[in-house]
Amino acid sequence: MTKVWKGGLVCAVYAFGLPAVGLVTVATPAQAQDRDSIPGVSLGLVYENQLQPTLAMQPFTGRFGGAGLAAEVEAIMGRDLRNSDRFEVMDSLPAGLVGDVLDYRLWDRLGAVMLVTGQVEGTGDGFILILELHDVVYGQVTERGRFRLPDAADPDYRMAVHRASDDIVRWATGAPGMAATRIAFTMTDADYNSEVYVIDSDGENLTRLTNFRSITNSPAWSPDGSKLAYSSFKTGLPRIYQLDLATGAEWTLPDVRGEGDYMAPSYSPDGQTLAFSILGNARSGVFTYNIARECCLTSLSGGQHYDLSPTYSPDGLKMAFNTNRFGDNVPQIMVMPAGGGDAETLSPYEYGGRGYYTSPDWSPVGDLVAFHGAVRRGTHHILVADMANDGRRLLQLTWEGNNEDPSWAPDGRHIVFVGERRWGFGLFVVDVASGRLRPIVSGRKVGLPDWSPPIGASN
Repeated sequence: MTKVWKGGLVCAVYAFGLPAVGLVTVATPAQAQDRDSIPGVSLGLVYENQLQPTLAMQPFTGRFGGAGLAAEVEAIMGRDLRNSDRFEVMDSLPAGLVGDVLDYRLWDRLGAVMLVTGQVEGTGDGFILILELHDVVYGQVTERGRFRLPDAADPDYRMAVHRASDDIVRWATGAPGMAATRIAFTMTDADYNSEVYVIDSDGENLTRLTNFRSITNSPAWSPDGSKLAYSSFKTGLPRIYQLDLATGAEWTLPDVRGEGDYMAPSYSPDGQTLAFSILGNARSGVFTYNIARECCLTSLSGGQHYDLSPTYSPDGLKMAFNTNRFGDNVPQIMVMPAGGGDAETLSPYEYGGRGYYTSPDWSPVGDLVAFHGAVRRGTHHILVADMANDGRRLLQLTWEGNNEDPSWAPDGRHIVFVGERRWGFGLFVVDVASGRLRPIVSGRKVGLPDWSPPIGASN
């Protein structure tokens, strides 16, 4: 889902689920008493803070030609499980711990609650990864699976390992993982052209998708992860395009209205409809177009003001968006029915007050909306609104530097965003349960990230 804001001075910001078990307000750390924090909004956690069980990984083994790959597969999975933020991961252990018989008492003494064992077997046309999840306390295997891996030179090799990691998360917690995903974003070059790139969730396999030598922005994943929609100025006027990632074919959304700038596409949950914004001299607002039938432009909202950056709720019944109907200097987030209708303000705005809030993104598996905001223009922070409480409870997830354009992972627990620090720009991932932060891309002029759904074997 994508975001865009365009104020009266053409100030633009472009960008794109485990259900919440309760929002909690925690004591604000001393360092969080930052002058740029938002008064009345608590630095807190979206999930109840729970102890993380220790998950150990016994050094993987291999046979029939798989021994050379075993250590690498184990390392990728160890990183994935650590990035899930659900476990204390114990890996990189001595090979001497491998034996013909598992000694659960030894692993218990080492502090492990769960244990993953793995073996890579060559099959002639690839490999099979055999995984077992053990309950150390009860001394038994709780889950077992076989996962086909292509040759290490195959482009899908690492993603196949990521999918196995997500199954470990599901086995151990019952919740979805997010390792087998990619993040789309824009990167600006020295000539101020911006192109769309994708990168794996662990920060590997950076790939450029467009090369228009123009301004291209607002990448948005289709619900099945097979396509990306984006807005580009490559023909001179900003128009919306859809790229088929398997074939490379590009489809152009027709000039269904004949005028205006087409921006910020967002897919409906069923993938049949694109919501987007048209900015024009007469009437601007949020529109939808049925891409499955290639017809039927529908106006949902708008007027002389700007209503922009639509993002659907996971059930497809509601839509959050940006608006400047309260004034160009105080953009706000509103929510309306997905088919259009009366809208209510979600961001913490009182009539005549201040506040700059934009770039909403609805969690794919929970009733939470992330966006960035500030009391005044300048330093922004990532906020989360709980829709179960009509958005009245807000939590601030960042306080250092400038932070914009949040996008949820499909596990509903992690958010990627653009951060600006003293050393420059970067993409960061924050775990909304623990507050743990990790960089994905550093030192590059990046923007507008959108997190993909799980990537299947065919994507």
